Amino acid sequence: MEIQEMLGHVDHTQLKAFAAWEDIEKLCDEAIAYQMASVCIPPCYIRRVHNKYGDKINICTVVGFPLGYSVKEAKVAEVKQALADGANEIDMVINIGDVKNGNYEAVREEVAALKKEAGSKILKVIIETCYLTEEEKVMMCKVVTEAGADYIKTSTGFGTDGATLEDIKLFKAHIGKEVKIKAAGGVKSLEDLETFLNEGCDRIGTSSAVHLIKGQQIKGY
Repeated sequence: MEIQEMLGHVDHTQLKAFAAWEDIEKLCDEAIAYQMASVCIPPCYIRRVHNKYGDKINICTVVGFPLGYSVKEAKVAEVKQALADGANEIDMVINIGDVKNGNYEAVREEVAALKKEAGSKILKVIIETCYLTEEEKVMMCKVVTEAGADYIKTSTGFGTDGATLEDIKLFKAHIGKEVKIKAAGGVKSLEDLETFLNEGCDRIGTSSAVHLIKGQQIKGY
């Protein structure tokens, strides 16, 4: 797979708590230069990025991030504000506590509510695989599909582990045909990037894409 084709599937990400405006500008300039799928940025920077770059860039942001345990109504409000500020894509974190309590209906209702608010905009659902059993992951494939989300996403990148190929294969076996896959937190080389895409991922969330194409190996994720 050609490098440019791979970069077209990358959500270029900067979600560190201490990210300054100059970091966000650098991220956006790189995403435009390398024709990446989007920039994934903190909600507080959406309007500023939209005002500066307009239609030159596809803006993705996060909701309920990174722990997911804010209430449904708060997450809906976050989505509404993010869209008003100029975001086109939302990466939400599920309420992992609800999963652990076996309350899958609550998760389904939350995802459906956020998708209703997002409308035609893309909603990606982060299930944070590192905290879930295989049975819970399978159930979340079903929930995400039934709730009408556009993507299921492996990880926030702030948990104890990131994406694995085993989880991508599990997703492929259990999600609906309309649901796409996003991997995050496990891409450490160009080979990893290509492998995840070849396994069926449509998007890759990483802050390291530019380093990777310059031949630098990334420690951790």
